[in-house]
Amino acid sequence: MFDRDYRCHDGLALAALIRSGDVSREEVFEVACETIERDNPNLGAVVRTRYEKARREGAVVDPASPFAGVPFLTKDLLMAIGGEPLAFGSAALKAWCPAEDSSLVRRFRQAGLVILGQTATPELGLMAITEPKAFVKPRNPWAFDRSPGGSSGGAAAAVAAGLVPLAGAGDGGGSIRIPASHCGLFGFKPSRGRVPLGPMNAEVWEGAVIEHAVTRSVRDSAALFDVTNGMDEGAPLPLAQEQGFLAALERPPTGLRIAVSLGTPLGEPLGTRLHPEVRLAVEQAAQGAEFLGHHVEWCDPPVDGERLAQSFLTIYLGYAAANLQWISEQTKVPVSRLDIEPATRAIGRLGRRLKACDYVLAKRYWNTVARAMGRFHRRFDLLLMPVLADPPPRIGELYPTRFHERLMSLLAIPGLPDVALKAGLLEHLARDALRHSPFTQLANLTGQPAMSLPLHVTADGLPVGVQCLGAMGDDRRLLQFAAQIEAAMPWAERLPLSIRR
Repeated sequence: MFDRDYRCHDGLALAALIRSGDVSREEVFEVACETIERDNPNLGAVVRTRYEKARREGAVVDPASPFAGVPFLTKDLLMAIGGEPLAFGSAALKAWCPAEDSSLVRRFRQAGLVILGQTATPELGLMAITEPKAFVKPRNPWAFDRSPGGSSGGAAAAVAAGLVPLAGAGDGGGSIRIPASHCGLFGFKPSRGRVPLGPMNAEVWEGAVIEHAVTRSVRDSAALFDVTNGMDEGAPLPLAQEQGFLAALERPPTGLRIAVSLGTPLGEPLGTRLHPEVRLAVEQAAQGAEFLGHHVEWCDPPVDGERLAQSFLTIYLGYAAANLQWISEQTKVPVSRLDIEPATRAIGRLGRRLKACDYVLAKRYWNTVARAMGRFHRRFDLLLMPVLADPPPRIGELYPTRFHERLMSLLAIPGLPDVALKAGLLEHLARDALRHSPFTQLANLTGQPAMSLPLHVTADGLPVGVQCLGAMGDDRRLLQFAAQIEAAMPWAERLPLSIRR
């Protein structure tokens, strides 16, 4: 198999070639390893490899499994491989190894995927960019001076560059959809609880986090979801595994009621300014949906963007503080001495000062938003709106400056975190942190399925995704619509210039 052939196939196509005998599983494996070794030094998407173990695991893959030996990468966050490093993008956990595979990793293996290594993530997955200080910063294959987004930025960069056809990703505030948008990929966030987080976790970020993958094709995402969905032992929600997501793609949806919004209620309170190319992407997606025979109507979601951002960040701060305490317990290093980034330390200090009642009230507001969106979806099947306010930013553009890091260090002064919170620092953080990405947290708070569709490329040659949300639990119809859009507005042949050979 030639490098060009490997890069141009999605996962199911590679699996079909392996099953037919046109190529061997070993041949595909070797091409994937060679591709990573040659391209990753410049790309920075993969933080560690495990070729020899993967070769042994690939030798026993069931040829009848959906992906039958297809190369795959997992994210260096939550996706535990027993006895192997899982650093969460942090120097503080570089030497830490989980005791056993996560439930999701076991299901990746059952799907026939062969895990070659782990991809870069920001420290603890806390940013919408992937620029960890402890590891290399991944570059966007569409333009090496641009960010691939976060927190699944390494995964998206790897798939967009053709290192693997699909890669594991997670989404707590947009971390599948944001890098998918920046890298011209399909990024599907399933409904809350559909994919297990055990045995290490029950819920992460109070249920905001859901794990899945970034892919080039809708069918790869649906096929993977067929295998990975459903509760594991001891899961907090009794959601049995469902089948037929891939098969459902053969039945295009008809007569959908689709709301279209520029996300004004979400972005305006935070000072968001929508880039003209993003507006154009949404408008063209709406026109495409109408052409396919769906009823399209401009209508904003019934949400208070500022309150939603504050609610999300309250949980985010509290969970970050709890994670630092967990790291301290795992490593036997006091929180004050953990080798973490200044921004992470500042977030943890603020989180430790939150009142329990404020945390509970913030989580309670999620129900208010979810009920409002439930009523909204009585009228509309789907909601189209931006993923982000802008095309991919330049690397370093959104990372805290040294000046801001010095300001963050002042939070070490006793009593200052309390004063800062009382003085409205949370509101300031909400505006500053989410101004460029105010549109994705909604689905995490409500638990709705959502996806980024790679439908637009700017005049400068940068990808821009369009977000689509479905009603809670309506994952099947969302994937059906994605496949219909993909067939009408194909993106599979559109690869970054850097990998066209």
